[in-house]
Amino acid sequence: MNKLLSPLSRILLALIFVISGFGKLTNMDGTAAMMVQNGFPSSTVKFFMIGAIILELGCGLALLVGFKTKWASLGLIVFLIPATLIFHVANLTGPQGQMQMIEVLKNLAIMGGLVKFFLDGAGAVAVDTSVFHHRQVPVAGTR
Repeated sequence: MNKLLSPLSRILLALIFVISGFGKLTNMDGTAAMMVQNGFPSSTVKFFMIGAIILELGCGLALLVGFKTKWASLGLIVFLIPATLIFHVANLTGPQGQMQMIEVLKNLAIMGGLVKFFLDGAGAVAVDTSVFHHRQVPVAGTR
């Protein structure tokens, strides 16, 4: 059962980052406007937006296929902490407060899943386990 659930959970967790990174990549103007609205100085928006796209797509795709899973998970955790604080915790008051709390809790749950992969690795059906952990095949007549 683990051979099925481990890659399934990795894929489900990675999808949110891949889709979000692709959305930022295809709507850079809208993403930049949202960042400025949340307090980013316009002189730094492009730098942080490109960093977010690289982290979400790069680490998200690595997590998806189980490549360097521990590093990909750590990269996404490092990305999520300031993103959660800047875009959600900072907006807990006001008319959107309840929705922002849901976003904070969602990100905390995602971080919990990422911590699992950081600690345990990719699991079954992953590039990490198929490429970097070769099983030794016994040679006939030896033991």
